[in-house]
Amino acid sequence: MVDINKIEHDDLGKNSNIRLNICETEVDMYWKVAIEVLETIVENNRKNVPTLMVVPYGPLGPYSRLVYLINKYRVSLKDCVFINMDEYLTEDGKYIDREDPLSFRGGMERIFYSRIDNELNVLPENRYFPNPDRLDEPMELIRKFGKLDMVFGGVGINGHYAFNEPPYGEEQVSNEEFLNRATRVLEVSRETRTINSIMNCGGDLNGIPKLCITVGMKEMFQAEKVRMCMPRDWNAGALRKVLHGEITARVPCSLFQLHKDAMLYAAEVALQSPVPEIRVYNK
Repeated sequence: MVDINKIEHDDLGKNSNIRLNICETEVDMYWKVAIEVLETIVENNRKNVPTLMVVPYGPLGPYSRLVYLINKYRVSLKDCVFINMDEYLTEDGKYIDREDPLSFRGGMERIFYSRIDNELNVLPENRYFPNPDRLDEPMELIRKFGKLDMVFGGVGINGHYAFNEPPYGEEQVSNEEFLNRATRVLEVSRETRTINSIMNCGGDLNGIPKLCITVGMKEMFQAEKVRMCMPRDWNAGALRKVLHGEITARVPCSLFQLHKDAMLYAAEVALQSPVPEIRVYNK
C-alpha cells in the first residue's frame, strides 16, 4: 500500500478524481478562486439566467478580490442568490449575535455586501444563511432554481467542508448516509474548535462556540462545481487524504472524489509532506 504522506510533490493530484490547482502563495489562491466565481456569474448573466451558489465565510481572501473585480468591471449580482455554508449558534440553538466578532452573518456584511456598489449588489432577500427554524430552505432553493452552480470553501483540519464534521469516536456512518445528511444543527468538533481558536481568538478554546448550523453534504454535492481551498501549512495532512486517501466519511472532503467536477486549490505550503518530525523554530 502506498504511504500517501510520502507521495512526491510532483505526483500529488495524479490519478485523483479531484483536480489539483497549485497556487504559489495564499494570495494567488484567493485571486484564482475570485476569478472563477466571477466568471461563473458573468456567464450566467450573459445567458440571462440566475446564479445560485453556496459560499463560505472562510477563507476570507476571495471576498476582497471579488469586491474589487465586481466594482471595477461593473458585474451585476442582482440575479445572484448566495447561501452561506454555516454559522455558529448559542448553547440554546440560536444564532450568535450578528455583532459578535465570530458571527459569519455580521462578517459577510462587513467584508463583502457593504463594500459592493449598491446598484450591483446581491439583493438583501437573496442573501441566505442556514436557519435552525427553516432547515429545508437550502434544498428548497436548489429545487426552485433547478440547479446549484457552484460551492466553494475551505477544508477543515479534519477534512470537513462547512461544518460537516466527520463521525465522532465509535459512531458508524456509511458514505451514503453521510452524503445524505442535509442542513442541520450539530456540535463543532474539538479539532475544529481548536484550530479555529488558534486562528480567531488567541488559542482560547472556550472562545469558540460549541454549536453550529451547516448546509449539508446532501445539498452541496448537487453543485455543478465544487471548489475546495487549502491555503495553510496545517492543511497538509488532510490534503493527501482528500486527494489520494480512502473515500470515507471520516475525511468528508474525500467524498468529493465521487463528484463530477471537484477541484482543490492548494497553496504550496499545503503540499509539504506531513511525515512526523520535531521542528526547531528557535535555533
